Amino acid sequence: MTLLRLALAGTRTDAVRVLLTGFSAGLAVLGVLAALTVVAIPTVANGGNNVSPQYRNALLAEAGLRPGVVFALVLLTVPVLALAGQCARLGAPARDRRLSSIRLAGATPGQTVAIAATETGVASSLGTLAGLGIYLGGRELLHRPGADGRLPLPTDVLPPWWALAAVCVGIPLLSALVAAVMLRRVVVTPLGVVRRVRAKRPKPWPGALIAVGVGTTALIVPLQRGFGSLPREVFLLLVLFAMLAATAGTVLGTGWISYRVGRLLHRFARRPAGLIAARRLMADPWNGSRTLAALLGCLVLAGGAAVLRAWFAADFALENEVSRRSAAAQGSDYIPFGQQPHLESLYLVNLAMTVGLLIATGGLVVALTESVTSRRRAYAALVATGVGRGTLARAVLWQSMAPAALGVLLALAVGTGLAYGLFGTTVTAYDFSVCPAGDCEPPRIAQNVPFPLVDVALFGVGGLVALLAAVGVGLLFLRASTALEELRV
Repeated sequence: MTLLRLALAGTRTDAVRVLLTGFSAGLAVLGVLAALTVVAIPTVANGGNNVSPQYRNALLAEAGLRPGVVFALVLLTVPVLALAGQCARLGAPARDRRLSSIRLAGATPGQTVAIAATETGVASSLGTLAGLGIYLGGRELLHRPGADGRLPLPTDVLPPWWALAAVCVGIPLLSALVAAVMLRRVVVTPLGVVRRVRAKRPKPWPGALIAVGVGTTALIVPLQRGFGSLPREVFLLLVLFAMLAATAGTVLGTGWISYRVGRLLHRFARRPAGLIAARRLMADPWNGSRTLAALLGCLVLAGGAAVLRAWFAADFALENEVSRRSAAAQGSDYIPFGQQPHLESLYLVNLAMTVGLLIATGGLVVALTESVTSRRRAYAALVATGVGRGTLARAVLWQSMAPAALGVLLALAVGTGLAYGLFGTTVTAYDFSVCPAGDCEPPRIAQNVPFPLVDVALFGVGGLVALLAAVGVGLLFLRASTALEELRV
């Protein structure tokens, strides 16, 4: 009871942190349970295909399309978990000072970490229970069979009980563990809070992770040709390793980009806003990696999804061309194929990426607001010496947008590189119109996969607009944080 009382004590900022952490945990539970529900859909054999005729939506009725739905739902949990990490940092300096006071009263460092972890764990537990309740209630409200008895959603199935238990127990435990790990660089002593700051300059070694990730995807196809066919588990592990390595390299590489941008601004900027932003970027270049992690992760996946959709569209167009040539050679009427169902599942992935960008924007708002409020003494000191609030606002804008623009370009380039390395830049098919009787080997025709410039540009612009909106919301707290009374805080 003492641990709970100390963990849940605090100001309104602490209450907001608890509510946002619980909200993030609830969203994560809903996404994971929805994915597990799709996985649990039973199938029956129908002419060599596995189908679920009780659903009217092809994405659920055809077993071959359901992995795309599961993939889209799992992608949604990535920015949600990043949002939970950002929310756990809200009001962190004040929390650390409170933990320091508790340490002064006789608590051990392990007990102070346990207090912070318990706060996050309790908030995540409440959010998990709320998410589970919404999931179970939504099944009853959305269970609406049509006139033909088919369902629009899989409200007739439940994941296994052990999967439900693992999600409801695992997410709070994971949240508490992450909260404990986030305090690893904070040493709480009776004399106050001391933070270990990285004194070394960022190195460009994250580029090696990007090269390893993209190179791994480029080697998968030759390995399949050399070994005949890779086992499914090996293939999935290689793809997962490549995605994690490239994404981690992109996020960590933002620190090096921020430092280099800061040096360029410090050298060429002539206005106070640019010089202040340059010093901030050079003093804490890792701030961009922490703030932009969820956004850049979403954009890496968005770039890969855009290339995948372009690949399927090119393959679909090539199938139609082969069919047209065969019909012309046989003198029959040509009937083009209808819309490919795989593209429909990819549109769902696009929707998941859009929702993920919105969730990542929420995390950016929390991070930038926390950044402004935690530096209120420094900003108030600058205002007291004559620096205008408009200059500070432009400095925050420079500090946020300058490395982010390059980070967005890098994330989209890495995502498209991963997809092209895995699927290739061309699609091929046999031209059966040359040998309609089957008395010779038909030649293969190839078609280039076009670069999805429009989709990539839309995601890039969307990411920058999301960041700009988050900066605008964070600047709303600048005036209150630069009051001269903050010098005594």
